[in-house]
Amino acid sequence: MDFSSDFIMRIIAALVLGFLLGLERELTNKYAGLRTHILVCLGACIFTIISIYGFPTFVDGDNVIVPQATGIRDSGRVAAQIVSGIGFIGAGAVLRNGPMIIGLTTAATLWISAAIGMTCGVAMYDVAILTTILSVAVLTLIRIFERRILPTSIKRAKRFKVTVYCNECDIKGIQEFLSCAVDNMEEFSSKRLIENPEKAKVSSRFELNQKKVMNDIYNKLTELCSPDSVTLQELND
Repeated sequence: MDFSSDFIMRIIAALVLGFLLGLERELTNKYAGLRTHILVCLGACIFTIISIYGFPTFVDGDNVIVPQATGIRDSGRVAAQIVSGIGFIGAGAVLRNGPMIIGLTTAATLWISAAIGMTCGVAMYDVAILTTILSVAVLTLIRIFERRILPTSIKRAKRFKVTVYCNECDIKGIQEFLSCAVDNMEEFSSKRLIENPEKAKVSSRFELNQKKVMNDIYNKLTELCSPDSVTLQELND
């Protein structure tokens, strides 16, 4: 197989489009970012090229076995394994903590990144570019649509985690406050600090329909128990 400019163009296209798709994940601080998406897209492109050109059929020409493109081959056998193989990488991006599952969107972008790489591998640049544009648009514009346009009543509740370091005697008050303030408290735990048994670490995971309520929760916690520290974190895909 001659390493022609056509192959170079396919590889570069996969690299650039993988970069564009991974850039959105990187900017939103997800587990799989630029490098992961670039390598997935590039790898899928290389495997597709190998699947098509790397396994030529052989014919008997004047008692000499020579490679020849007879068209009798299964060029999709390697490419088909990309579709199933990418599932292992995608599964690594999905995290579960109790009832919460995060990372599904990132796993989906890895899946579509492999599809874009395969499309570059067969030189379908128009389809690859269009798919990349639509994928980035879905990741960015749909997020804006969900946050600004959808009414609160039908928005998906956001998940949050709060961690409080406080005196042990304040634990019950924190639990009672969060039970009333949040929409759905999925987890509440507390434990004494080994270095200071009078202090405790309290953590809770819960759902809220309105993100702006987090400021009120933070202010109320600081007033309620005068904690050593309060950490609030939004749990995103």
